[in-house]
Amino acid sequence: MPNEIAPPVNQRRTGEVALPLAPRTPEETGVPFLFLVELVSKILFLRGQVYLTELVAHVKLSVSVVDKVLVFLRSEKMCETNRRGNSGTDADLCLTLTELGRTRAIQYIQQNAYAGPAPVTLEAYTAQVLQQSVAGMHITRADLAAELDGLVVAPEVLEQLGAAMNSGRAIFVHGPAGSGKTYLAERLHGLLKGTVLIPHSIMVDREVLPFYDSLVHEIVDEAPAPADSFERRPPLDGRWLRIKRPTVMVGGELTLAMLDVQFDPGSRMYHAPSHLKANNGIFIIDDLGRQRCSAVELMNRWIVPMDRRQDFLSLHTGYKFPVPFDMIIVFSSNFAPDQLADGAFLRRLGYKILVDAVTRPQYEQIFRAVCSAYGISYDQASFDYLLREHHDKEERALLACYPRDLLAQVRDVARYYQRAPTLNPGVLTWAWNNYFTTHARQAAPAPAAPAGSGLFYERRNRANPGE
Repeated sequence: MPNEIAPPVNQRRTGEVALPLAPRTPEETGVPFLFLVELVSKILFLRGQVYLTELVAHVKLSVSVVDKVLVFLRSEKMCETNRRGNSGTDADLCLTLTELGRTRAIQYIQQNAYAGPAPVTLEAYTAQVLQQSVAGMHITRADLAAELDGLVVAPEVLEQLGAAMNSGRAIFVHGPAGSGKTYLAERLHGLLKGTVLIPHSIMVDREVLPFYDSLVHEIVDEAPAPADSFERRPPLDGRWLRIKRPTVMVGGELTLAMLDVQFDPGSRMYHAPSHLKANNGIFIIDDLGRQRCSAVELMNRWIVPMDRRQDFLSLHTGYKFPVPFDMIIVFSSNFAPDQLADGAFLRRLGYKILVDAVTRPQYEQIFRAVCSAYGISYDQASFDYLLREHHDKEERALLACYPRDLLAQVRDVARYYQRAPTLNPGVLTWAWNNYFTTHARQAAPAPAAPAGSGLFYERRNRANPGE
C-alpha cells in the first residue's frame, strides 16, 4: 500500500519539496539493469550516431550509470564507440549500434516503444506524492481576496470556497448556466501554493507510463547557486521535474475509459489518465451530468478514490496497480447535487456551493467593469432601460455572463461600422435580440441599412444600434 512506502533516499531539501540526488549506479535508479540496456539500445537505434553527452542528456542519468550500460552493450557486441574530435574527453565519444544491436533494438521496440528519459519506480513516485500532498497546503482569507480581486462574488461563496480549499475534500459547485461556476473554478488554480516534483515517466511492472505533459505541467527552473558561493552542489536526478501545482480540467468529452491508463497498440505506448496528472493539484470536472457516461456511473467511479485517497489503474496486460489520489476535485454542474447522486456519494462531497444569479448592485458592478474593459462609456439610463424593458419584462435572472456577452456585441458592431462603441437603448435591444431567441425580436425587428450607405441604420423608431 502507498502509505507503507518509505520516502525516497538520497535527497536534499530545497525549501519546498525534497529533490532527489542523481543515482550513481544502475542499482540506485531502482529499475532493472536489463531495462536500462533495452532503453539505451532503443535510443541509439532511433537516433543513429549519438555522442555520449547527448545520450546522457536524453536518458537523464549520470555518466557513471550510462557508462556501465555501455560496457555491457560493448561486451555483447551490440554497440561500438568511436572518438570524433580532438578534445580528449568523453564529449568526443560517439556511439552506434552494431548489426546485432540493431536487430535486438527492433525486438525491444516491438515489445515497448518508449525511448525517452529513464523512468522512476512507482514506489518512488507514490512516496513523492505523499510527501508533497495538497492536504498540507493552507489558504487564508487574504490569499482568496488577492486571487479573486476584481471578481464580483457573494461573500458567503468566498467563505465556502476558502474553507473548501483547506479541507482537501471534493467540492461541488452548482448553479444555473452562465452564473460563473466554471470561471470561478478555474480561478482556484491561482490559490495553489508552492511547487512539486513529477517524473518524466513511471515504471510499472516493466512497462513505462509517460507522465510529464507540457499542456498540463508548468516547469519551474531550479534556483541557481549564489554568485559568491563556492559550494559544489551534488548532481540532481534529472528524471524528476519541478513544476507548479497542476490544474487539469475535463468536460463533456470525459468517458469512463479515459479514467484508466490508455494503450495505443500502434505506437506501443501508454498514456496516463488526466486525473493522475492532477496529483498534488486540482482536478476540475466541468458540466457534470453532460458526459458521454451517466453521472451516476462517473460518480461511482470516484467513490473509492475520494474515500481512501487511492485509485487503482490497469495496464493492457491486465496488471492492476495502486496510485495515490491526492487532489482537490471540483465538480461543476448546472444540476443540483441531489439530482445527480445518491446519499452515499453526497456524503463524500465535502462542500456543496451554490453559485446563483447576482443581485442588482452586483450586476451593475459587473456591467460597469465590462464597459471599462471594452472601452465603452457607461450610461446609467441605458443600463436602467436594460433592466426594466428586458430583464424585468422577460423575467430573466441577472446572471454574471450577460454583461460580457451583450456588451461584446455592442463592441463588435461598432468595429464593423468603424466607430466608437456607445451605449443606448437601441443598441442594447439589438444585442439582446441577437442573444436571446425569444418573442423580443418580434417586438423590435431589425431594420435593413440602405444599399450603399455607410450609416448604420437610418430608419427611426426601431431598435437601432446606430442611434
